[in-house]
Amino acid sequence: MNTSVGNAGIGESVSTMDVIHHRRAVRDYLPDKVDAAVIHQLLDAAVHAPTAIHEEPWAFVIIQDKVILDRLSDKVKEMLVKGTDPIHPLFKSHGADRFTRPDFNAFYNAGTLVVIYGKPLGNFVVADCWLAAENLMLAACSLGFGTCPIGLAVAALNTPQWKQALGVPAELTAYAPIIVGKPAGATPVVPRKPPEILRWS
Repeated sequence: MNTSVGNAGIGESVSTMDVIHHRRAVRDYLPDKVDAAVIHQLLDAAVHAPTAIHEEPWAFVIIQDKVILDRLSDKVKEMLVKGTDPIHPLFKSHGADRFTRPDFNAFYNAGTLVVIYGKPLGNFVVADCWLAAENLMLAACSLGFGTCPIGLAVAALNTPQWKQALGVPAELTAYAPIIVGKPAGATPVVPRKPPEILRWS
């Protein structure tokens, strides 16, 4: 099994376990947009995720317009630096300097951002949306694409201004912004701890 993700991906005829072990959080992309046909494949994979009581609470926004992506990246950096991001308040005193750099892009130069929104349909909406996100990321890996959840963008996407700009109903919540694209280089494997088993009866 490969230990890093490169431009070629993992190819065809691989097992589910191969894809799981090969997926990486890629943080450097070529600027190319993902083709519409591929995006439809990824969304199809996403909506086949498990969903509590078959609610299927997800909805999707796909952003490929570079001007919009750059504006959103600037908003993400602004909220982090000003300390107005309620999810990442520590960034004001920890590493905030990198977010002020003009060359820093919150989406790592990827040309495609898929945002998974949740409808207010019950207690398991967040779980359902992240299960859909995992399906999408594994499907992308199997097709030779890199992905990375961008948690830094959640607060910005949930502002009334950005919901209005993207045509998202006010009652929906952005849970999983995921960049998708061709990696600009290899992404090394990150070691994982063995499972912590609290009890096996």
